Amino acid sequence: MKRIKLLVVLIQVLFLLSCSKEPEKLILSINGRYLEVEVARTEKEREKGLMNRKSLGWNEGMLFIFDDDQYLSFWMKNTSIPLSIAFLDKNGIVTDIYSMKPFSLEPVVSSRKCRYAIEVNDGFFEECGLKIGDRIEINIQ
Repeated sequence: MKRIKLLVVLIQVLFLLSCSKEPEKLILSINGRYLEVEVARTEKEREKGLMNRKSLGWNEGMLFIFDDDQYLSFWMKNTSIPLSIAFLDKNGIVTDIYSMKPFSLEPVVSSRKCRYAIEVNDGFFEECGLKIGDRIEINIQ
């Protein structure tokens, strides 16, 4: 009986640990400036994105990773922070940079098939001097 109770407690602890998992994070370098990004790999993580956040640190953002190259489309549903988005191809080459307005439901679409998107505070890319054609090194596992 004690073993069963211990097993039940262990399962509950493991469940709670899996539910409170910290988001995966990476540090990217953009023209010598660091950017700490949360990684959104799964469909669920990508759908949630930066929705319902009250703030975002200046050197923080989100990296969206897709399994294959595709035209990417984003909107600002339930997102109150003005953001910029950069679309990147599979080699990390920036194909597009757009500013996005809070709560806008208008889609922002990549001009070419891409593998990644990075969202940051609006103006961060401009401050870093990021331009279309620049490369961002993305080391993922």
